[in-house]
Amino acid sequence: MIEIEVFPHRYLKANTTEKFLNKVYSLDTVERIVIHGKSLPKTVYYGPAKGAPVNHTERKEIVVQGIPVELTVMAGRFWINLENDSELEKIEEICKELFPFGYKISVGKFLKDKPTVTDYIKYGEKFVNEIDKKIVGITDPRSKFQSSVTVIPKENDPDTGN
Repeated sequence: MIEIEVFPHRYLKANTTEKFLNKVYSLDTVERIVIHGKSLPKTVYYGPAKGAPVNHTERKEIVVQGIPVELTVMAGRFWINLENDSELEKIEEICKELFPFGYKISVGKFLKDKPTVTDYIKYGEKFVNEIDKKIVGITDPRSKFQSSVTVIPKENDPDTGN
């Protein structure tokens, strides 16, 4: 398994994010993608306008591999797990096509692969021991799981039966 970080030199609009995710998810070796970026809240969190709606133009629902995904962040970087490095050149080609303003691709360790103490506290030992290992350590401990993670199954994924 190999992890890469794709870091576009600008925040991406929803349409570009959707195109990138669909192209990358179509590759055979991609296991999971985590989007990291600036929060796009539905309401103001604090201050005199607390609770007022935030009508950001980029908080949209996009479709990734046929599954609707609500963008809650403005995509600033992607952490991608790959089975091996055989398709790194394809990811480079996708980036060249979609990010004419520039990008950086790094290989390293970006995601947790073992449950954290926070996972045990928030979800309990039984849940952590039974959780799908592909989603360990990718949720914000302050968020609700359903609002922060969307599972997009691969067509040939033996874990999901697809």
